[in-house]
Amino acid sequence: MPKNTILMTGASSGIGYQASANLVQKGYKLIIPCRDTSTSAKTLHSLEQGISDKYFSSEDLLSPLLDLSDLDSIKSFSNELLSKYTHIDCLVLNAGLQYTGRSSPIRSAQGIELTIAVNHLSNVYLINKILPLLKFSKNPRIIITSSEVHNPLSPGGRIGEKACLGKLDGLAKGYDFDMLDGVSPFSADKAYKDSKLCNILFARELSRRLSIFADNIPVIAWAPGLVIPRTRSGFFRYSRKYNELGYLLFSLFARDIFRFSVTPQHAGELLANLCDDDLYKKEGFRFYSNKLVGPGLFKFEETEVSLEASNDNLAKKLWDLSCNVINVVSVI
Repeated sequence: MPKNTILMTGASSGIGYQASANLVQKGYKLIIPCRDTSTSAKTLHSLEQGISDKYFSSEDLLSPLLDLSDLDSIKSFSNELLSKYTHIDCLVLNAGLQYTGRSSPIRSAQGIELTIAVNHLSNVYLINKILPLLKFSKNPRIIITSSEVHNPLSPGGRIGEKACLGKLDGLAKGYDFDMLDGVSPFSADKAYKDSKLCNILFARELSRRLSIFADNIPVIAWAPGLVIPRTRSGFFRYSRKYNELGYLLFSLFARDIFRFSVTPQHAGELLANLCDDDLYKKEGFRFYSNKLVGPGLFKFEETEVSLEASNDNLAKKLWDLSCNVINVVSVI
């Protein structure tokens, strides 16, 4: 019986790596693109060490090159996929970055603010390029890693500047924006929160558009909780470069004293379950969150999104402006 194929971004470390290790042990075929040959080789070698499946083949675990901060790289990667594969069963848009602590924006290869380029626009481009591969799957599924910080009323969303896209006047300018709302001064922290809000608006609009064409593909956005690894790799590897002491103190209190955080292993297991558990094959859009219910205790459940994330008109506007910025014609 052919193995189901899962494509996952952001699988070289953290949640994505742990989920990949779980899924490859279960016998899935994984495509886990990495940004350079060194990262690709290290990731493959590390994952292969833990595989005990006697039926495992080198073709079951592939790591092609993909730089999500470069639209040309996304285009080349997508064209290669379309030429080599007849279908993909599950697409996991998990990659994300944050560089809180820096006072000025970093730009992508095309000059777009890096947080939005990687965390949001790369998702829009990938979906519009490789959606045909999902449509040819018998049981397709799309998963997008977001965060509770998209919601200004959540514990994490209340700290610091709040997620808010305004009228998207920044994005309407094209490449030349620092913040999506076009009004706020640059804040790497707010840019991250805004990108997580974009993830949910994008997921909801994607689901709406798919339903018009009777493509009943489950579209899942999810929040893993606060994940703080004990290594220098993982999600916070960029932020800690700009505030090492602040990161260490934050980790000490959030992870070790108050136990507000989850381990990458736990979050990776949740992501793996989203990929293959029948519980999550319901059609349409769903948002799940790993909520803190006590020190070291979490409950993973379907959750309401924020008021702004529920705005259908904003979701459509975000979709259209995003396609304009990356110069892609929407396939749906």
